Amino acid sequence: MRINLYAGVKNTVKRLPSPHRTGLAIASAFLCGMVLLPSEPVEASRHAEAAILDVGVRYPLKLAVTQNTDVMLPEEESGWQLYKVGRGDTLAKIFKRAGFSPRDTYEVSSSGELAKTLVTILPGDELWLKADDNGGFAGLKYKLSAKETLSIGPSEESAKLIAELQTKEIEVRHNFAQGEITSSFWHAGVSAGLTDNQIMHLAGIFGWDIDFAMEIRRGDVFNVVFEEQYIDGEFVGFGDIVAAEFINQGEKFAAIKHSDGNYYTPEGRSMRKSFLRAPINFKYVSSNFTKARFHPVQKRWKAHRGTDYVAAAGTPVMAAGDGKVVKAGYDRFNGNHVFIQHGEKYTTKYLHFKKNAVKVGDVVKQGQTVGYLGSTGMVTGAHLHYEFLVDGVHRNPRTVALPKALPIAKEERAAFEVIARNRLKQLDTNKRIMLAMQ
Repeated sequence: MRINLYAGVKNTVKRLPSPHRTGLAIASAFLCGMVLLPSEPVEASRHAEAAILDVGVRYPLKLAVTQNTDVMLPEEESGWQLYKVGRGDTLAKIFKRAGFSPRDTYEVSSSGELAKTLVTILPGDELWLKADDNGGFAGLKYKLSAKETLSIGPSEESAKLIAELQTKEIEVRHNFAQGEITSSFWHAGVSAGLTDNQIMHLAGIFGWDIDFAMEIRRGDVFNVVFEEQYIDGEFVGFGDIVAAEFINQGEKFAAIKHSDGNYYTPEGRSMRKSFLRAPINFKYVSSNFTKARFHPVQKRWKAHRGTDYVAAAGTPVMAAGDGKVVKAGYDRFNGNHVFIQHGEKYTTKYLHFKKNAVKVGDVVKQGQTVGYLGSTGMVTGAHLHYEFLVDGVHRNPRTVALPKALPIAKEERAAFEVIARNRLKQLDTNKRIMLAMQ
């Protein structure tokens, strides 16, 4: 039925004169347009509905982007041009591309000690170059860091080129971190958001009081105030730890950084003591100081007069304190070893090195590398055997009483007390904030 009706209409239209068929087509198109196009109220309703968006749903947005060729960098406005260093580029090659002469290259390279930095330019570095009205060299800028830029150009007094360092002011802000040891100090530091350097720095601050390889316990906590550096509102790096607190096995230690760069207790006593508790970066300890231990090689019971620190072979071992090397060599029992005399009263011994880093007669400073952990001598595996002697008698390095730290200078005490009060307030505020967030 529908097919017959459609066929009938089609035949009727065909029989109409040509002008009538054209008019009928125009009228049909007009009516279809009226039906398909929405009325103004309907269109307005659609726009109103589109303004209501669901939270968390992505919506496509078409943007009409136009290029504004009038916007230029400050350097471009004053005639500066940017040149990126490519693979194999040298200053001479870049200057040639810029249209400068070999003479210009020579004069820039000879403009001062700072200009030697240009010898080490690397692919990806950027050089801003400026030409004078005649196309000759008029200036160079090379960003060394977020803070420093090397600038080379004619001096105000003469046409001679001079190299100088332009620096931007750094804004220092303070941030906080707090952590609790559940497995290791290192993991706790990472979980607290500290960088590797900050974790090692924190251990170094308390390294005179705490053996981070042996004395760290589950439940120990630390609280840190540290610097963050900003230039023009942009974060560019971390500064120093300015205050820290460490609770180790229930005992509280606190350290405040003074304007002299050193750390002191809140009472003004230096954190730096004559000896470090451990001469190696914290890993773990395999054998403690004891009067009786079964020797794994000699197969007999004998006193173990030191502490064994296990770490990766080649790990640097530090001098526990300032002193003079009185013995350094090799024998079949101790392997490569170093003995250091600290004044008349104290001696430290370091055994089983892979390689010694000092020789007899050398004067060493606390923290200086004296050897590298190994497995030479009568041992079953790589480790450091460390001994501490007082008046020739072996003492437990972990518990021996060490010389007291010197107090801050009298003329600095008043200024330090002001700093210490502010830092302790920051530590307390941080603890309250962290407690409220739990």
